Amino acid sequence: MSESVKAKKKSPAAESTKTAEGKLQQAKSEAALPSLGILGMLRWAWTQLTSMRTALFLLLLLAVGAVPGSLFPQRPANPAVVTQYIKDNPSYGQLLDALQLYDVYSSAWFSAIYILLFISLIGCVTPRAIAHYKAMKSQPPRTPKRLSRLPEYGTLALPADAGIPASKAINDAAGLLKRRGYRVEVRDVDGDLPSLGAERGFLKEVGNLVFHTSLIGVLVSVAIGGLFGYSGQRILVEGETFVNTLVGYDQFTPGTNFQSSWLQPYSIQLDKFEATFDRESPKKIGQPIDYTAEVTTKENPDSPAKKEILKVNDPITLGGTSLYLTGNGYAPVVTVRDGEGNIAFQGPVTAKVQGDNYYSSVVIKVPDGKPDQLAFQGFFLPTAFKSEDGISFSASPELFNPQLSLDSYFGDLGLDKGVPQNVFELDVRNLQQLNGRKLEAGGITLAPGMTKTLPDGKGSISFDGVKKYIGVDVHHNPGQLYALIFGLLAVAGLVTSLYVNRRRVWVRTGTHQDGRTMVEYGLLARGEDHRLAGEAAALRELLTREWQIPSDSGNASANPNPSANPTVSSPTSKDQ
Repeated sequence: MSESVKAKKKSPAAESTKTAEGKLQQAKSEAALPSLGILGMLRWAWTQLTSMRTALFLLLLLAVGAVPGSLFPQRPANPAVVTQYIKDNPSYGQLLDALQLYDVYSSAWFSAIYILLFISLIGCVTPRAIAHYKAMKSQPPRTPKRLSRLPEYGTLALPADAGIPASKAINDAAGLLKRRGYRVEVRDVDGDLPSLGAERGFLKEVGNLVFHTSLIGVLVSVAIGGLFGYSGQRILVEGETFVNTLVGYDQFTPGTNFQSSWLQPYSIQLDKFEATFDRESPKKIGQPIDYTAEVTTKENPDSPAKKEILKVNDPITLGGTSLYLTGNGYAPVVTVRDGEGNIAFQGPVTAKVQGDNYYSSVVIKVPDGKPDQLAFQGFFLPTAFKSEDGISFSASPELFNPQLSLDSYFGDLGLDKGVPQNVFELDVRNLQQLNGRKLEAGGITLAPGMTKTLPDGKGSISFDGVKKYIGVDVHHNPGQLYALIFGLLAVAGLVTSLYVNRRRVWVRTGTHQDGRTMVEYGLLARGEDHRLAGEAAALRELLTREWQIPSDSGNASANPNPSANPTVSSPTSKDQ
């Protein structure tokens, strides 16, 4: 019976709660929710895109997106390597190609990240620049009613016989603050409580804006370089001339929108190359000391020839491009006669440096040999020696005892099929060997001036001498200078934003009942400013010196207890 009574007593409250919940649900169902619409969606998307958080995320995403460019071979740099990579990895090679991971920096997804980051930075910087411009044009904030609540606060008392009224004191304080770089506004100078507001440190936000604007400039400069720049490599043997045309490059990497008509036909001829090696230090003997290439350049075919020196880290500038010395080696000069006795090949052959003391590999392809095409591969030793085991090696990088050791082959080189081949590699699968250490005819070992006849009347090869060669890298980046300028501006803007502080100062003066002129001041920083106390001390020192207040007079105090401050008239509504 008691339980039923309790249930009856609780039922009115439960029913009330249920009724309230029902009304709430009914109100929710009847509420007319505003429709966002297409314009609202666009506004929301723009707000999200132009937020600083999105810009930082896109910057991180851009860095992560560039990683595959260093993990996988890139088609613009070497298409043959990419093709071979896909053949060697058929399980996932085609998938990577579909994802454009062999063309990372020109891919659609990388370009999308780049463009979105560019738009995001512009959307971040533009509103902040407008707001900062308005802040610079506006007056300093009104004087607070209670300066004692500011982080840095102090008071000064000028004696009645000093003859400095409140109006003069506020003008003196304004002059001192202006000399310290503050923008000052004096208020109510003829009233009972004249005051001033001062502000400085606008360069902090200017530096911040310069930093972000410079990042945009760097992005634009890099994009210009990627679109309209190019780079290439060329090997130059002593006596050879390189003309800046597409056919003159050994390897060429154009920008996305590059046009071959932009190439200025300058020329550079390698006259002489000198390599200096250490021959005195026991532990460093044979180490390179200096590389010097003497070249003759012409800006265009009609320009006069000019003698110049090309050194490592000291490029030559021609036709808006920079030419760098990146490598060097030896080029044995050989003459190959075919089976009919005709000269099928004659000239220097670039030897690729493979080991210490310029131990170099040599590949010679003779597609014009008749009746059979010929080929040679082996190594070149600048200073040939044999070990106790009979193994040849180079004892010095200098030409003291040059030697050319080769194996010979004949057959189809595969050059007539139009498939590009690496000049430093020889595919012997379709060739028959003529000379080799394991064959009866033996290998070919030549010193300068020697000739070796090939077996079966296939011809002969002569070692005529040795020339030197250099590797030249050619770079043209129209955005490089601008990227440097914007990079320096970004650093300058960042340093400025870190070391300049935004500060505000307020000073109020008034006349005490005993005739003294009372001065109180307060300082406030926007953000953290560990030097605000020092600024307050410096300002106090300047005011004390200006009014010649004795430091031991007891009339001046800094950060005093507000309850102990001398009483001045209450501020007017203008100061509130």
